[in-house]
Amino acid sequence: MPRSTNSVASKLKKKKVFKQVKGQFGRRKNVWTVSKNALEKGLQYAYRDRRNKKREFRALWIQRINAGVREHGLSYSTFMGLLHKKEIDINRKTLADLAMNHPEAFAEIVKTAKA
Repeated sequence: MPRSTNSVASKLKKKKVFKQVKGQFGRRKNVWTVSKNALEKGLQYAYRDRRNKKREFRALWIQRINAGVREHGLSYSTFMGLLHKKEIDINRKTLADLAMNHPEAFAEIVKTAKA
C-alpha cells in the first residue's frame, strides 16, 4: 500500500504556527522548525511571566506604600501592622494608588491607623 500523508492537516498546523510567530525576527517567522521552537519557548515565557507579573506588581505596590508612609514618620511594616491591628482592610494595590495619586486621602488613612 502506498504511503499517504495528510498534507491538508499539516499545512493547517504550519499555518497556525506561522500566524502565531508573525512579526518575529529572522528565520523565526518563516522557517518551520525554527518558528515551532520559537513559539514553544515564547509560550513557556508567557506562562512563567503571567506569574512573575503578579510578584513584580506586589513589590511595586509595597515600594510605593513605603515611600508614602515614610513621609508620615512610619515604616511599611509598622504601618501594615497598625492597619491589621485596627482591622482596616484595604489591599496594597489601592493603598499604593492612594499614596501616589491622592496623598491627602492616604494621609487620612495613616492618621486613622496611628490613632
